Amino acid sequence: MSSVIDLHSHSTISDGLLTPFELVQRATAQGVRVLALTDHDDVAGLDEARAAATGAGIALVDGVEISASWNKRSVHIVGLRINPAYEPLRDGLAAIRAGRSERAMRIAAELEKIGILGSLEGAYAYAANPGIISRTHFARFLVAKGIVKDTRTVFKKYLVKGKPGYVEHRWADFANAIGWIRASGGIAVLAHPGRYDLGRTNLDSLIADFKEVGGEAIEVVTGNHTAEQFIQFANYAREFNLLASCGSDFHGVGESYRDLGRLPALPSGCKPVWHNWPEMSPELAEHVGRKSEAPSAARV
Repeated sequence: MSSVIDLHSHSTISDGLLTPFELVQRATAQGVRVLALTDHDDVAGLDEARAAATGAGIALVDGVEISASWNKRSVHIVGLRINPAYEPLRDGLAAIRAGRSERAMRIAAELEKIGILGSLEGAYAYAANPGIISRTHFARFLVAKGIVKDTRTVFKKYLVKGKPGYVEHRWADFANAIGWIRASGGIAVLAHPGRYDLGRTNLDSLIADFKEVGGEAIEVVTGNHTAEQFIQFANYAREFNLLASCGSDFHGVGESYRDLGRLPALPSGCKPVWHNWPEMSPELAEHVGRKSEAPSAARV
């Protein structure tokens, strides 16, 4: 199913495979009419994306995805309709980026202990923006070396908690990240909540804490959520009075669970995060609404 709105995507400014210009081109070709560029911890791609979107006749939503720490876990907060020039936001993002190079060196050292050499230089070769060096860049290096078959396998085998290449890192304070987004005029969205592998109690606590410190929306439909999770998080949105967002979390062809604009509709009964956006013309809103009929169910 195609979708005209996609509010979570990445470019080469962080760990995507396409430049901001190329990302907008692909989104346009996929039928997307409203696109948010939400690079990790950096807003440097927004000007290029905006120029491309203007030329393509689609609406660009200024966004970012902030890496934050909650209860000793890493979680991601998407900011939509932010002001990328807001100084406290820019300063906060710069502080997050400053810690990435040190973490990269520590990841490389851990991989070297198990016989994987040259990973630091190898990862940087895949980072168009060295300031946002990430585990994804290490994953691409390991795939290119033939050590594993794809990036998802790299994460499962080497780069998640408990695996030999995983390194703990303290990201932005959870409340601060949400505060930067809100103070810049943006909407704070809890990204891909189904990805955090939390039990019911911890998931309830995360969403409650998010709401308490000013979070306004939750990603209901996103790339790695299952159909059951669409319903689960739609019900969370209703229970906690949060707006519902959707986004592919697109990084590149072959590395993403879903392509740009290839999203099912929000389940019925959700209030979309875009319900009052001027980008959503009546015609476009009606088009999205026609796709919004999906069954509801009890939370699982």
